[in-house]
Amino acid sequence: MDYQRLESFLHAAERLSFSEAAKQLHLTQPTISRHIKLLETELGVELFNRSASRLQLTEAGRSLLPWARKLIQDSNELHEMASSLQSGVVGHLRIACSTTAGKYILPQLAARFCKLHPGVRVSILACTPDRAIPQLMGGEANLAVVSYEPIDDSLERQEFIEDLITLIVPANHQFAFRHTIEPEELLNENIIVRESSSGTRQVMLTELAKFDISLDDLNVFLELGNAEAIVRTVSAGYGVSFVSTLASACPLDRGNVLDIEVRGLNLRRTIYMVRNRLEASNRAQEAFWSFVHDESNIDLLRLSHSPTA
Repeated sequence: MDYQRLESFLHAAERLSFSEAAKQLHLTQPTISRHIKLLETELGVELFNRSASRLQLTEAGRSLLPWARKLIQDSNELHEMASSLQSGVVGHLRIACSTTAGKYILPQLAARFCKLHPGVRVSILACTPDRAIPQLMGGEANLAVVSYEPIDDSLERQEFIEDLITLIVPANHQFAFRHTIEPEELLNENIIVRESSSGTRQVMLTELAKFDISLDDLNVFLELGNAEAIVRTVSAGYGVSFVSTLASACPLDRGNVLDIEVRGLNLRRTIYMVRNRLEASNRAQEAFWSFVHDESNIDLLRLSHSPTA
């Protein structure tokens, strides 16, 4: 299948415009039209409905789109691999990240890696915990960072960082003058929690269960899907919450919120980096997989459990 025809189809399908596809590919609109017509002839189906008020994909076009995207991605990675054999580590590395801790540490780690290997471009794909592994298995990502240990023979995993979770309260809260509280004291507080799929929430509930405290026993005031939003809401005085120390670090430094120890709770979790054993790895993925635990990165990997108060 002709690569240019496929690329013309992909850009036109994503923008629903032949003229926009032409601009992106630095071609003329008639050239794009000709590429797509030849592709339709080759496949024996119509890919676009041209009679509507605006360009639309046919059912065949919608079915072909993910395959076209995958073929072009594979072709790009083949060229990157061939290039890297001659000129060192190059390519596009995509990392699916579903954890707050990973979102704080990965950008700096990626920046150091790109500085070491200027031929590599890194994209960090923020996603929900239930999407990270599917993105990896579907080829959308080369690596995934998750807050649980995947049990799957097709996945290779390594420990990435240890994340410390802490209870944060507003600076003027009654707990602010104490270093430690009892778990039962949380029953009288407005609790702000993460969404149900959050690793932070799972750790919190697992530890509270040791004291026969369930989610139903807590006064859940708000449920938010973003750690930074939770920190700001706590800082404004609307409740207390459990968050990664990485999310609370800046407000803690400014004195807006304080972290409090809850006696008997072991609020630690291991964050894992995962890759697909069944997918051929590129040089950038291999290099980054090893680079994560290089001695030069110890300062970053320890950020997640450094004291914040």
